[in-house]
Amino acid sequence: MREGAVRFATCSCYGHHANSSHARRDYLGQVDYFAVYCPETTGVYLVPIADLPVRTRASLRVQPARNGQQNRIRQAAAYEIGKVSVCSRRALRASSGAR
Repeated sequence: MREGAVRFATCSCYGHHANSSHARRDYLGQVDYFAVYCPETTGVYLVPIADLPVRTRASLRVQPARNGQQNRIRQAAAYEIGKVSVCSRRALRASSGAR
């Protein structure tokens, strides 16, 4: 999380490969959703690729923007599908939010 937003890559980088023909490869036409986990919020987010016009990085806003912008902002809460709580290094528990 950075500056009040969960940030994640929406492409793979191949620039470090010796014979790469493309430095970056997006996932358009290959995936329907991105699943994102943020340790700081313990949230798990499921974001449709159709909601992400950006081909390199995307953000989900957790805190209000400092400049007060409201339009064209993806709120993290709208995409949250559950929380993960870490009890110890060996045991993980997940909650889907179902009751």
